[in-house]
Amino acid sequence: MTAGVAVAALSFSYAQETAPAVDDVTLSADPGEVLAVVGPSGSGKSTLLRLVAGLLTPSAGSVHVAGTDVTALSPEDRSAAMVFQGFALFPHLDVAANIGFGLKARRVPRAVRAERVATVAERLGLERLLSRRPAELSGGERQRVALARALLRDPAVFLLDEPLSSLDPVLRTSARRQLDALLRADGRCAIYVTHDQHEAMTLGDRVAVLRDGRLEQVGSPQELYQRPANTFVATFVGTPPMSLVPAGHAGLPAPAGVSMLGVHAEDVRLVPGEDAEVLAVDDLGHERMVELGLHGETLTARLPAGSPLRRGDRTSVEVLGWRGFDAAGDAVS
Repeated sequence: MTAGVAVAALSFSYAQETAPAVDDVTLSADPGEVLAVVGPSGSGKSTLLRLVAGLLTPSAGSVHVAGTDVTALSPEDRSAAMVFQGFALFPHLDVAANIGFGLKARRVPRAVRAERVATVAERLGLERLLSRRPAELSGGERQRVALARALLRDPAVFLLDEPLSSLDPVLRTSARRQLDALLRADGRCAIYVTHDQHEAMTLGDRVAVLRDGRLEQVGSPQELYQRPANTFVATFVGTPPMSLVPAGHAGLPAPAGVSMLGVHAEDVRLVPGEDAEVLAVDDLGHERMVELGLHGETLTARLPAGSPLRRGDRTSVEVLGWRGFDAAGDAVS
Protein backbone atom coordinates (compact mmCIF):
# COMPACT_ATOMS: atom_id res chain seq x y z
CA MET A 1 0.00 0.00 0.00
CA THR A 2 1.30 3.44 -0.92
CA ALA A 3 1.79 5.47 2.21
CA GLY A 4 -0.42 8.50 2.64
CA VAL A 5 2.68 10.29 3.87
CA ALA A 6 6.27 9.16 4.35
CA VAL A 7 9.41 10.96 5.45
CA ALA A 8 12.86 9.45 5.06
CA ALA A 9 16.00 10.52 6.95
CA LEU A 10 14.39 13.92 7.46
CA SER A 11 16.44 16.61 9.21
CA PHE A 12 16.03 20.33 9.85
CA SER A 13 17.86 22.94 11.92
CA TYR A 14 16.75 26.44 12.81
CA ALA A 15 19.25 29.24 12.24
CA GLN A 16 21.62 29.91 15.15
CA GLU A 17 20.69 26.63 16.86
CA THR A 18 23.41 24.00 17.05
CA ALA A 19 21.15 20.98 17.65
CA PRO A 20 18.75 19.96 14.87
CA ALA A 21 15.05 20.41 15.57
CA VAL A 22 14.32 17.26 13.53
CA ASP A 23 17.14 14.74 13.36
CA ASP A 24 17.16 11.89 10.81
CA VAL A 25 13.50 10.93 11.22
CA THR A 26 12.04 8.15 9.08
CA LEU A 27 8.31 7.64 9.51
CA SER A 28 5.22 6.82 7.48
CA ALA A 29 1.45 6.61 7.78
CA ASP A 30 -0.94 4.79 5.44
CA PRO A 31 -4.24 5.99 3.98
CA GLY A 32 -6.92 5.62 6.62
CA GLU A 33 -4.38 5.71 9.45
CA VAL A 34 -4.15 8.33 12.16
CA LEU A 35 -0.57 8.72 13.36
CA ALA A 36 -0.32 10.66 16.61
CA VAL A 37 2.98 12.39 17.39
CA VAL A 38 3.87 13.17 21.00
CA GLY A 39 6.91 14.40 22.87
CA PRO A 40 8.00 17.05 25.36
CA SER A 41 8.03 20.72 24.47
CA GLY A 42 10.82 21.36 21.96
CA SER A 43 10.97 17.74 20.79
CA GLY A 44 10.32 18.68 17.14
CA LYS A 45 6.65 17.68 16.81
CA SER A 46 5.38 20.86 15.16
CA THR A 47 8.55 21.26 13.10
CA LEU A 48 8.03 17.77 11.65
CA LEU A 49 4.47 18.70 10.70
CA ARG A 50 5.61 21.91 9.01
CA LEU A 51 8.21 20.01 7.02
CA VAL A 52 5.50 17.69 5.70
CA ALA A 53 3.27 20.68 4.92
CA GLY A 54 6.08 22.45 3.04
CA LEU A 55 6.17 25.43 5.39
CA LEU A 56 9.81 24.56 6.15
CA THR A 57 12.49 23.13 3.84
CA PRO A 58 14.46 20.15 5.16
CA SER A 59 18.23 20.27 5.31
CA ALA A 60 18.29 16.56 4.46
CA GLY A 61 15.88 13.78 3.64
CA SER A 62 12.65 13.58 1.67
CA VAL A 63 8.89 13.95 2.03
CA HIS A 64 6.42 11.86 0.03
CA VAL A 65 2.65 12.45 -0.02
CA ALA A 66 0.36 9.95 -1.75
CA GLY A 67 3.39 8.30 -3.34
CA THR A 68 4.79 11.53 -4.83
CA ASP A 69 8.06 13.15 -3.79
CA VAL A 70 6.96 16.62 -2.69
CA THR A 71 10.18 17.69 -0.97
CA ALA A 72 10.78 20.50 -3.45
CA LEU A 73 7.12 21.48 -3.94
CA SER A 74 5.39 24.51 -2.44
CA PRO A 75 2.67 23.96 0.21
CA GLU A 76 -0.17 24.62 -2.24
CA ASP A 77 1.17 21.96 -4.60
CA ARG A 78 1.11 19.22 -1.94
CA SER A 79 -2.02 17.18 -1.30
CA ALA A 80 -1.85 18.10 2.38
CA ALA A 81 -4.08 20.34 4.48
CA MET A 82 -2.98 21.72 7.84
CA VAL A 83 -5.14 22.65 10.81
CA PHE A 84 -3.24 24.94 13.15
CA GLN A 85 -3.36 25.35 16.89
CA GLY A 86 -5.77 28.26 17.43
CA PHE A 87 -7.41 27.45 14.05
CA ALA A 88 -5.95 30.52 12.19
CA LEU A 89 -9.33 31.80 11.04
CA PHE A 90 -9.67 35.25 9.45
CA PRO A 91 -11.57 37.38 12.01
CA HIS A 92 -12.94 39.80 9.40
CA LEU A 93 -14.48 37.06 7.24
CA ASP A 94 -17.64 35.10 7.96
CA VAL A 95 -17.68 31.32 8.24
CA ALA A 96 -18.54 30.78 4.58
CA ALA A 97 -15.66 32.99 3.43
CA ASN A 98 -13.24 31.33 5.85
CA ILE A 99 -14.16 27.86 4.61
CA GLY A 100 -13.96 28.87 0.95
CA PHE A 101 -10.89 31.08 1.20
CA GLY A 102 -8.59 28.59 -0.52
CA LEU A 103 -11.03 28.11 -3.39
CA LYS A 104 -11.32 31.85 -3.89
CA ALA A 105 -7.52 32.19 -3.91
CA ARG A 106 -7.44 29.58 -6.69
CA ARG A 107 -10.10 31.58 -8.60
CA VAL A 108 -12.74 28.86 -8.43
CA PRO A 109 -16.00 30.33 -9.79
CA ARG A 110 -18.32 31.81 -7.18
CA ALA A 111 -21.21 29.38 -7.84
CA VAL A 112 -18.96 26.32 -7.62
CA ARG A 113 -17.34 27.72 -4.50
CA ALA A 114 -20.69 28.32 -2.81
CA GLU A 115 -21.89 24.81 -3.64
CA ARG A 116 -18.78 23.15 -2.24
CA VAL A 117 -18.81 25.31 0.89
CA ALA A 118 -22.47 24.45 1.50
CA THR A 119 -21.76 20.73 1.09
CA VAL A 120 -18.90 20.60 3.59
CA ALA A 121 -20.72 22.95 5.98
CA GLU A 122 -23.73 20.62 6.05
CA ARG A 123 -21.48 17.65 6.69
CA LEU A 124 -19.91 19.33 9.73
CA GLY A 125 -23.12 20.89 11.04
CA LEU A 126 -22.12 24.45 10.17
CA GLU A 127 -24.89 25.35 7.74
CA ARG A 128 -26.61 27.68 10.26
CA LEU A 129 -23.37 29.48 11.07
CA LEU A 130 -22.19 30.47 7.61
CA SER A 131 -22.92 34.18 8.06
CA ARG A 132 -21.25 34.48 11.48
CA ARG A 133 -17.76 35.79 12.21
CA PRO A 134 -15.24 33.68 14.19
CA ALA A 135 -15.69 35.89 17.29
CA GLU A 136 -19.34 34.82 17.41
CA LEU A 137 -18.49 31.11 17.52
CA SER A 138 -17.67 28.75 20.36
CA GLY A 139 -14.30 27.03 20.47
CA GLY A 140 -15.78 23.80 19.13
CA GLU A 141 -17.49 25.64 16.28
CA ARG A 142 -14.24 27.38 15.31
CA GLN A 143 -12.52 24.01 15.30
CA ARG A 144 -15.14 22.63 12.89
CA VAL A 145 -14.72 25.65 10.61
CA ALA A 146 -10.97 25.05 10.46
CA LEU A 147 -11.58 21.38 9.66
CA ALA A 148 -14.12 22.29 6.98
CA ARG A 149 -11.61 24.61 5.32
CA ALA A 150 -9.02 21.81 5.33
CA LEU A 151 -11.53 19.23 4.09
CA LEU A 152 -12.50 21.44 1.17
CA ARG A 153 -8.99 21.04 -0.23
CA ASP A 154 -9.69 17.29 -0.59
CA PRO A 155 -6.20 16.43 0.69
CA ALA A 156 -4.51 13.05 0.79
CA VAL A 157 -3.31 13.84 4.31
CA PHE A 158 -4.54 15.99 7.16
CA LEU A 159 -1.85 17.64 9.30
CA LEU A 160 -3.23 18.64 12.70
CA ASP A 161 -1.13 20.71 15.10
CA GLU A 162 -2.75 20.50 18.56
CA PRO A 163 -6.14 21.54 17.13
CA LEU A 164 -8.00 20.94 20.41
CA SER A 165 -5.59 22.57 22.84
CA SER A 166 -7.58 25.79 23.21
CA LEU A 167 -10.82 24.02 24.15
CA ASP A 168 -12.04 23.41 27.68
CA PRO A 169 -11.87 19.77 28.92
CA VAL A 170 -15.56 18.93 28.41
CA LEU A 171 -15.72 20.44 24.92
CA ARG A 172 -12.37 18.91 24.08
CA THR A 173 -13.72 15.39 24.64
CA SER A 174 -16.72 15.87 22.36
CA ALA A 175 -14.58 17.64 19.72
CA ARG A 176 -12.07 14.79 19.80
CA ARG A 177 -14.83 12.27 19.14
CA GLN A 178 -16.20 14.34 16.27
CA LEU A 179 -12.73 14.67 14.79
CA ASP A 180 -12.12 10.94 15.12
CA ALA A 181 -15.41 10.17 13.37
CA LEU A 182 -14.57 12.61 10.54
CA LEU A 183 -11.13 11.14 9.92
CA ARG A 184 -12.41 7.56 10.03
CA ALA A 185 -15.33 8.31 7.70
CA ASP A 186 -13.07 9.80 5.06
CA GLY A 187 -10.40 7.14 5.31
CA ARG A 188 -7.68 9.74 4.87
CA CYS A 189 -4.23 9.69 6.36
CA ALA A 190 -3.73 12.09 9.27
CA ILE A 191 -0.75 13.15 11.35
CA TYR A 192 -1.93 14.48 14.67
CA VAL A 193 0.52 16.40 16.87
CA THR A 194 -0.42 16.76 20.52
CA HIS A 195 1.13 17.12 23.96
CA ASP A 196 -1.87 15.30 25.45
CA GLN A 197 -1.13 11.60 25.90
CA HIS A 198 -4.77 10.68 26.37
CA GLU A 199 -5.60 12.36 23.08
CA ALA A 200 -2.73 10.58 21.33
CA MET A 201 -3.60 7.16 22.73
CA THR A 202 -7.32 7.43 21.94
CA LEU A 203 -7.03 9.00 18.46
CA GLY A 204 -3.88 7.37 17.13
CA ASP A 205 -3.80 3.99 15.40
CA ARG A 206 -0.09 4.34 16.09
CA VAL A 207 1.82 6.80 18.24
CA ALA A 208 5.28 8.21 17.46
CA VAL A 209 7.35 9.52 20.38
CA LEU A 210 9.92 12.24 19.69
CA ARG A 211 12.68 13.54 21.93
CA ASP A 212 15.20 16.23 20.94
CA GLY A 213 14.19 15.84 17.32
CA ARG A 214 14.76 12.10 17.17
CA LEU A 215 12.24 9.29 16.89
CA GLU A 216 12.35 7.19 20.05
CA GLN A 217 9.62 4.69 19.21
CA VAL A 218 6.55 4.24 17.04
CA GLY A 219 3.85 1.64 17.61
CA SER A 220 0.29 1.06 18.68
CA PRO A 221 -0.78 2.65 21.97
CA GLN A 222 -0.74 -0.79 23.57
CA GLU A 223 2.77 -1.52 22.28
CA LEU A 224 4.16 1.72 23.64
CA TYR A 225 2.52 1.22 27.01
CA GLN A 226 3.35 -2.45 27.49
CA ARG A 227 6.71 -2.62 25.67
CA PRO A 228 8.44 0.77 25.78
CA ALA A 229 11.69 0.72 23.81
CA ASN A 230 13.64 2.64 26.45
CA THR A 231 13.34 4.36 29.80
CA PHE A 232 12.39 7.67 28.19
CA VAL A 233 9.28 6.16 26.56
CA ALA A 234 8.57 4.21 29.75
CA THR A 235 8.43 7.39 31.82
CA PHE A 236 6.71 9.52 29.16
CA VAL A 237 3.85 7.27 28.06
CA GLY A 238 1.05 6.26 30.38
CA THR A 239 -0.90 7.80 33.26
CA PRO A 240 0.79 7.24 35.56
CA PRO A 241 4.01 6.32 33.74
CA MET A 242 6.14 3.35 34.74
CA SER A 243 8.05 3.54 38.01
CA LEU A 244 11.78 2.95 37.45
CA VAL A 245 13.67 1.00 40.09
CA PRO A 246 17.35 -0.05 39.89
CA ALA A 247 17.69 -3.82 39.65
CA GLY A 248 18.33 -5.35 43.04
CA HIS A 249 16.75 -2.43 44.86
CA ALA A 250 13.41 -2.51 46.67
CA GLY A 251 13.72 -6.29 46.84
CA LEU A 252 13.35 -6.69 43.06
CA PRO A 253 15.96 -9.09 41.61
CA ALA A 254 16.58 -9.16 37.86
CA PRO A 255 18.52 -11.25 35.30
CA ALA A 256 22.06 -10.35 34.26
CA GLY A 257 22.21 -7.40 31.90
CA VAL A 258 19.16 -5.70 33.42
CA SER A 259 20.08 -2.50 35.22
CA MET A 260 16.65 -0.94 35.65
CA LEU A 261 13.15 -2.30 36.11
CA GLY A 262 10.05 -0.53 34.84
CA VAL A 263 6.91 -1.31 36.82
CA HIS A 264 3.35 -0.30 35.90
CA ALA A 265 1.06 0.86 38.68
CA GLU A 266 -1.38 -1.98 38.03
CA ASP A 267 1.44 -4.50 38.56
CA VAL A 268 2.01 -3.37 42.15
CA ARG A 269 -0.08 -5.31 44.64
CA LEU A 270 -0.24 -4.47 48.32
CA VAL A 271 0.33 -7.28 50.81
CA PRO A 272 0.54 -7.38 54.60
CA GLY A 273 3.78 -5.94 55.98
CA GLU A 274 5.47 -2.69 56.95
CA ASP A 275 8.53 -2.25 54.72
CA ALA A 276 6.82 0.34 52.44
CA GLU A 277 5.51 3.76 53.46
CA VAL A 278 2.64 5.56 51.79
CA LEU A 279 4.15 8.87 50.62
CA ALA A 280 1.16 10.33 48.76
CA VAL A 281 -2.38 9.43 47.74
CA ASP A 282 -4.17 10.88 44.70
CA ASP A 283 -7.89 10.18 44.94
CA LEU A 284 -9.33 10.24 41.41
CA GLY A 285 -12.84 9.17 42.37
CA HIS A 286 -12.93 5.95 40.38
CA GLU A 287 -9.49 4.85 41.60
CA ARG A 288 -6.59 5.92 43.81
CA MET A 289 -2.93 6.36 42.86
CA VAL A 290 -0.64 5.65 45.80
CA GLU A 291 3.04 6.55 45.85
CA LEU A 292 5.05 4.19 48.00
CA GLY A 293 8.54 4.54 49.43
CA LEU A 294 10.35 1.21 49.50
CA HIS A 295 14.01 0.87 50.58
CA GLY A 296 14.86 4.31 49.22
CA GLU A 297 12.96 3.86 45.93
CA THR A 298 9.44 4.85 44.92
CA LEU A 299 6.70 2.81 43.30
CA THR A 300 3.21 3.90 42.23
CA ALA A 301 0.30 1.53 42.84
CA ARG A 302 -3.14 1.74 41.22
CA LEU A 303 -5.77 0.90 43.85
CA PRO A 304 -9.58 0.67 43.90
CA ALA A 305 -11.56 3.73 44.94
CA GLY A 306 -12.43 2.20 48.32
CA SER A 307 -8.83 1.66 49.43
CA PRO A 308 -8.44 3.05 52.98
CA LEU A 309 -4.71 3.85 52.77
CA ARG A 310 -3.57 7.30 53.86
CA ARG A 311 -0.26 9.14 53.82
CA GLY A 312 2.06 7.76 56.48
CA ASP A 313 0.53 4.27 56.55
CA ARG A 314 2.81 1.23 56.31
CA THR A 315 2.35 -1.74 53.99
CA SER A 316 4.32 -4.14 51.77
CA VAL A 317 4.22 -4.74 48.04
CA GLU A 318 4.38 -7.59 45.57
CA VAL A 319 5.44 -6.79 42.01
CA LEU A 320 3.49 -8.88 39.51
CA GLY A 321 5.43 -7.89 36.39
CA TRP A 322 8.13 -5.57 35.07
CA ARG A 323 10.10 -4.58 31.96
CA GLY A 324 13.89 -4.63 32.06
CA PHE A 325 16.28 -1.99 30.72
CA ASP A 326 20.06 -2.09 30.32
CA ALA A 327 22.59 0.47 31.55
CA ALA A 328 22.00 2.61 28.44
CA GLY A 329 18.26 2.68 29.14
CA ASP A 330 17.25 0.39 26.27
CA ALA A 331 14.72 -2.41 26.79
CA VAL A 332 16.17 -5.90 27.17
CA SER A 333 13.11 -7.92 28.12
